[in-house]
Amino acid sequence: MNALDVRHPGAAGVVRRRETCGVSADHYFSAEPSAPETRERIEFTAAGRDYALAASRGVFSAGRLDPGTAVLLRKGELPDASATGTFLDIGCGYGPITCVLAAEAPAVTVYAIDVNSRARALTEENAGTLGLAGRVRVCAPDDVPADVEFDQIWSNPPTHIGKAGLNELIDRWLARLAPHGVAWLVINRNLGGDSLHTRLEGLGWLVERTASQRGFRVLRVTRKTT
Repeated sequence: MNALDVRHPGAAGVVRRRETCGVSADHYFSAEPSAPETRERIEFTAAGRDYALAASRGVFSAGRLDPGTAVLLRKGELPDASATGTFLDIGCGYGPITCVLAAEAPAVTVYAIDVNSRARALTEENAGTLGLAGRVRVCAPDDVPADVEFDQIWSNPPTHIGKAGLNELIDRWLARLAPHGVAWLVINRNLGGDSLHTRLEGLGWLVERTASQRGFRVLRVTRKTT
């Protein structure tokens, strides 16, 4: 089991944003967020490593490590130094999953994709700060080369884009999973976690719920073998 600890230090010079339920025309899945860029630092520990990543308003969970992401990093089977191949982080945000994957598996290439330009810039910056830039390829979804298959796919997907949009997103990238690849997804139970599980099984995927914690389902998805 992967250990993960989340901290929220009040370090000097770091702006902490209060989480609110205010309505805004700007969303974390906006291509060009209009919210002013306000830098924050998100600190956490995953698999025994400490991380301090730059975040900003206008990206997903800018004020803290998202609880779903924390569950995925704790309960998913993170790769180790023996892992090889090409990985994908769908909806990378400021890059916590991408950075953990690249740090844990120094022989892999990680594609980090997000529609949000600010999120992509932050992921690229964080990967560079951690010395991972040479193995992290940050791009918009449509810029991923069409011939690339993924040995592992990881995602805390954007459920707030709606059920139809979420299904389209998951289907698009699972189709790129290598024959013996594995996808790790974390979904809030109240935002369609169980229905997604059922739907993927109906489409012929082998789906295992490996963990359920804090209202989140961790799903391991593979192709059925004949």
